[in-house]
Amino acid sequence: MGNSIEKRIELKAPAMRVWRALTDHREFGEWFRVKLEAPFVPGQISRGYVAYPGYEHLKWEATVQKMEPERLFSFTWHPYAVDPKVDYSSEPTTLVEFRLEPMAGGVVLVLTESGFDAIPRDRRIEAFRMNERGWGEQMTNIARHVAA
Repeated sequence: MGNSIEKRIELKAPAMRVWRALTDHREFGEWFRVKLEAPFVPGQISRGYVAYPGYEHLKWEATVQKMEPERLFSFTWHPYAVDPKVDYSSEPTTLVEFRLEPMAGGVVLVLTESGFDAIPRDRRIEAFRMNERGWGEQMTNIARHVAA
C-alpha cells in the first residue's frame, strides 16, 4: 500500500466548466453526492451531509486549502471517517488535490489524495482501500456531470 492515491481522467470539457463542477459547492455536491451548507472558501471548513444512499446519516467535513482558478482545488479531510460514534478530530488528515492540466479539446483532471502514512494503523489500510475505490467512482461521476 502506498502513501497516496492518484487518478487521472481526460475530460472533453472546457477548463472553466470542470472548475465550476469542482468548486461550486452545489455542483460539487451533485456529482460527489454531498449536500453542502455554504460555498468553498480557502482556510474555512466546508460542512454538510453525505447524500449517497445508505450514508445520509454521515457528516461531510473538509478544510479548503487552495483554490487557484482552473488549476488547483485542494482540501484536507479525515479519510473514510464513516463511524458516527468515533471522533476523528484528533487524527491527522489527508490532502486531496484536484489539478487541471490543459489538453486538446479539454482538460486532464488529476486527483491525488496523500498522507495515508499518518493515518492510525488500525484504519489506514481500510481508509486507503475504500478511498481508492471511491475516487474511481467519483472520477466517473464528474466526467458524466461535465458531459451533461
